[in-house]
Amino acid sequence: MEYGDVHITPATLTYTDSLTLHIGDTEVRLFHPGPAHTVGDTVVWLPRQRVVFTGDLVFNGGTPFIPFGSLGGSLRALELLRELDAEVVVPGHGPVTDPGVFDTVERYLRFVRDLAAAGRAAGRTPMEVARAADLGEFAELKESERLVGNVHRAYADLDGSPLDLPAVLRDMAEMNGGKPLACHA
Repeated sequence: MEYGDVHITPATLTYTDSLTLHIGDTEVRLFHPGPAHTVGDTVVWLPRQRVVFTGDLVFNGGTPFIPFGSLGGSLRALELLRELDAEVVVPGHGPVTDPGVFDTVERYLRFVRDLAAAGRAAGRTPMEVARAADLGEFAELKESERLVGNVHRAYADLDGSPLDLPAVLRDMAEMNGGKPLACHA
């Protein structure tokens, strides 16, 4: 695929933990919640408007995806998002919503945590755990094959071991009926 003459421009402004910008009369706060969806998540908060842009920390209508981050970190990030007391939530995937979406994402992440803990204790693989799982209220979420990737992350967190990315991708494709992975959320 040809992209033409692409020039890479290095960033002229970076931050580590937080950064406040003023764009006209709009205050824009950026902060890093710690490893969650990934190790480099950024939240954008407009305090006067009470609007938070969560990035992929929040999926509305889709299955959350944490293999490249942290399960515990994702739960901590939700606590930080709640503390903002936002009125409007702009998720990384799905329609704009209200803070009630935090509860749904938290329930899902706790569901994954509990599945992984029980599966690990029983000596089952992430794929065995995911295949046997009753998704219950999460059955209607798009990309349900992400469950096995999330269970892999939970196992790695429990073991303190690195994520086996080839196994994650293989298991997710298998859970997806052998079809390539897609993102529809």
